[in-house]
Amino acid sequence: MPDIMQYPDRAVLAEDLAELVAEQLNDAVSARGKASLAVPGGNTPGPFLKALSAQDVDWAKVSVMLTDERFVNETSPRSNTRLLRETLLQGKAGAATLVPLVAPAKQPEEVLDSLIAGLNPELPLDVVVLGMGADMHTASLFPGADRLPEALADTAPSLLPMRAEGAEEPRITMTAPVLRAAGAVHLLIAGEDKIAALEQALLEGPEAEAPVRVILALPRTEIHYAE
Repeated sequence: MPDIMQYPDRAVLAEDLAELVAEQLNDAVSARGKASLAVPGGNTPGPFLKALSAQDVDWAKVSVMLTDERFVNETSPRSNTRLLRETLLQGKAGAATLVPLVAPAKQPEEVLDSLIAGLNPELPLDVVVLGMGADMHTASLFPGADRLPEALADTAPSLLPMRAEGAEEPRITMTAPVLRAAGAVHLLIAGEDKIAALEQALLEGPEAEAPVRVILALPRTEIHYAE
């Protein structure tokens, strides 16, 4: 079972996780001259991303990307790329390189190859931080999604388009092999509904039923939780 670290509140979680991720990025830069970091979108990680932006990291040597993205224009209020620019890519961290998971097109399939070509040189990821939905999805690996079996397979490409009943628009998501290969894996969750979902996901069962099991099966995964 992964380690579960509980925090007195979300502010402490954000600061402590930011310090830990910064240390891991610095270790990667020291070891090979660069580092790669993937982070989740949505509102829950916002305080963590802001705290991380202030950390002392050689950000010019760090590539930053989302674990998944809604296929919308960056001007959309639903754009996680916009949120990333407003939270993490500020101050010191503004020197980091953003690796995009979206590009202008009518459908994600039209730009998938170019997005994969941009991501693959950054793999394997040094650090990945993920969120989880109450339905036990992580990234955009949703239960019942149209290409979930393909995304969970060992032979999956690094990115795939994904459409699901719980998603309002098409997504582009990192696939299971990318998440499994990351050097450090963190799951950030907050709220009673998420801890209940986590307890269910920690039970034995197929990944397709609870895609977050992709990372829960890794011994190096750390779970960070606050109410």
